[in-house]
Amino acid sequence: MSRAILFALLIWGLLAAPIRSAYGGPATAPSANAREPAPAPTEEKVESDSPRASLSEYLTACNNGQYALAAEFLELLPSEAARGPELARMLKAVLDRHLSIDLEAVSGDSLGQRSDTLSPHTDEIGKIARRTGKLDAVRLVRRQRGNVDVWVFSRATVQHVGEWFGELPHRWMLDHLPEPLLRPGPRGVLWWQWIALPLLALLSLVIGAAFSRVAVRLLHFLTAKTPGSWDDAIVSRLGGPFTITVGVGLSFLALPLLALYPPAEKFVSGMLRTSIFVAFFWTLLRLIDVVSDIVKMSPWGLQHGASRSLLSLGARITKVGLGVLATVAVISELGYPVASLIAGLGIGGLALALASQKTVENLFGAFSLGVDQPFREGDFVKIEDFMGTVEAVGLRSTRVRTLDRTVVTIPNGKLAEMRIESFAVRDRIRLACTLGLVYGTTASQMRLVIAGLEQTLREHPKIFSDGITVRLKALSSSSLDIEIMAWFKTADYAEFQLIRQDILLQFMEVVEKAGTAFAFPTRTVHLAGKAP
Repeated sequence: MSRAILFALLIWGLLAAPIRSAYGGPATAPSANAREPAPAPTEEKVESDSPRASLSEYLTACNNGQYALAAEFLELLPSEAARGPELARMLKAVLDRHLSIDLEAVSGDSLGQRSDTLSPHTDEIGKIARRTGKLDAVRLVRRQRGNVDVWVFSRATVQHVGEWFGELPHRWMLDHLPEPLLRPGPRGVLWWQWIALPLLALLSLVIGAAFSRVAVRLLHFLTAKTPGSWDDAIVSRLGGPFTITVGVGLSFLALPLLALYPPAEKFVSGMLRTSIFVAFFWTLLRLIDVVSDIVKMSPWGLQHGASRSLLSLGARITKVGLGVLATVAVISELGYPVASLIAGLGIGGLALALASQKTVENLFGAFSLGVDQPFREGDFVKIEDFMGTVEAVGLRSTRVRTLDRTVVTIPNGKLAEMRIESFAVRDRIRLACTLGLVYGTTASQMRLVIAGLEQTLREHPKIFSDGITVRLKALSSSSLDIEIMAWFKTADYAEFQLIRQDILLQFMEVVEKAGTAFAFPTRTVHLAGKAP
């Protein structure tokens, strides 16, 4: 389940990460530290014969594969008219590779940008970095065509298109791939790059899986020589995260081969970094399982059986917390503000805590019972005014099977505060009884009985030699009372019942041999005679 959550975060980030489109403005997220909302931008009027309108029409035509229409926005010589569509396509490829055009930054005035230092009717939209380090300007100029003034790419810009295109690292693909694959797809990434991205990811994962398998086997060979088993458990669970890590590293190395334009490359690099986050948190989730299993199988875990279920609960809670932390980290890496999200989680947690006070109380009661361990499942206990066998210790309540075979359910929060007497932890069971002999018993007979009773107890193989008491207790109204107390070395109550039965039968034989008898409640009534 945790693995599915992390991969869902990765897919969600792939679909929702903000990037700059090929011809639109940047979809930038507001700063996480911003305390006041940015003022709404004033809507600028865009005139139909402005640089922005012309550039937008050119980009739209190229994105639709209408390069003949796009060539109308190039300042061409009559001899270059036949090459116009090709030059328009080549210029679009150069702009995609080197510039992140923000149409909002291009003037919407028909006269262009008036505050720059360029000559009138000339606007610059960016610079192209050459291999020599030189920067070539990309400019639009205002020209009259017929009776209409339009903005077109300047003659100097068109003259450099061939040189710029020749320096592109993926020129071979642009020259040989079918034209539909060179059109922009979602997020402004070319269709051939969209096809190449999953193939590259798949190839990287396959190589990463093979490398991971070899590395895991090598680590297993090394950990097999260590006395502990925890390192073997960790290595056996690192295959998946290690595969992703190696695959992401290979993808980073192969990413330049795709020749993505800067915003798209930034987008893909962000997704690869997000994958690293996924692998990191996936590793932590698996380490939580390993630590939980190690603690369960440790001597402490074997001696505290009731805590093993709480270890599983603690592991699940830790995973949920780690999942929340992973979500926040991934969202932050994708460029979204997390301050409001964290604040919302805090408010939501407070509301949840107020609404579930009893549930939280019972949950902490379960932890308290697990740590203190007043009983375990299967123990025979006495809780307040009833006795029974503990059947289950849940997260909210504990169920006890009474001697009448009914089930009593007690919330853990209340149970942690109640008086609990456990019979399962005792190491011996006490025999305590009082024998009453008839008043016709002589002193010598009483001594014989006391000596015989004590001898019977001491000769029993299960007797606890210390603490045997056989004493004449009292001369009560209808009997001579002998107090008997002894401890037997057994914790099994069924076995104790058999021992008690055998001892009581031997007590009867001792009394019979002494020539006396057990007393029973009697009352003597004297009737007064009539006066003469």
